[in-house]
Amino acid sequence: MSLKKASLFIFLILLIDQVSKFYIKTNFALGEEIKVFDWFRILFVENEGMAWGAKIPGEYGKLLLTSFRLVAIVGIAYWLWDSVRKNGSTVLIVAISLIFAGAFGNIIDSVFYGEIFNHSYNQVASFLPEEGGYGTLLHGKVVDMLYFPLWSGYLPDWIPVWGGQYFTFFEPVFNIADSAITIGVFLLIIFNKKAFAHEHKEEKEKKEMKA
Repeated sequence: MSLKKASLFIFLILLIDQVSKFYIKTNFALGEEIKVFDWFRILFVENEGMAWGAKIPGEYGKLLLTSFRLVAIVGIAYWLWDSVRKNGSTVLIVAISLIFAGAFGNIIDSVFYGEIFNHSYNQVASFLPEEGGYGTLLHGKVVDMLYFPLWSGYLPDWIPVWGGQYFTFFEPVFNIADSAITIGVFLLIIFNKKAFAHEHKEEKEKKEMKA
């Protein structure tokens, strides 16, 4: 897979991700929900930190996290370029492209959304408001909207610790960028031998030479 094709693939994912976030941000108030099916809903939430809502505490926690993301994206970009240069497998290039696009999509939110949108509390946000954004550069919040509550109910009493408690599966709310990262990682795990065929071959040849 060429770098040109990988770049086009990344651009399409980024476009879908940012269009969906822009639409949600400018049409939904925070917490607003649309029920598509019983098991799928569009729910607008904002993630201030890492995956699953975790965040780094402290005054500079958000800045540190965004800075780390910017450094990480440079590393992923080099990994993609180097894999293409070495004629890496299509599975590997696609997986890295997905991870890069997903990481970059969330970085856009973290870096710019605080500047270009006002807040969404009890109102629909405006794009480039006259009074300024809800935050500063590098302090934006990631927009999430995909919610799949596949099952909700009370757990049987015989289950240790959580028995009798109300439980929802699957509870996290995420976005297109998160999905791209997850799919990319799963491709690397499931198709490990195909993705890293070149590395496995070199390792095998080295072992044979030593033998």
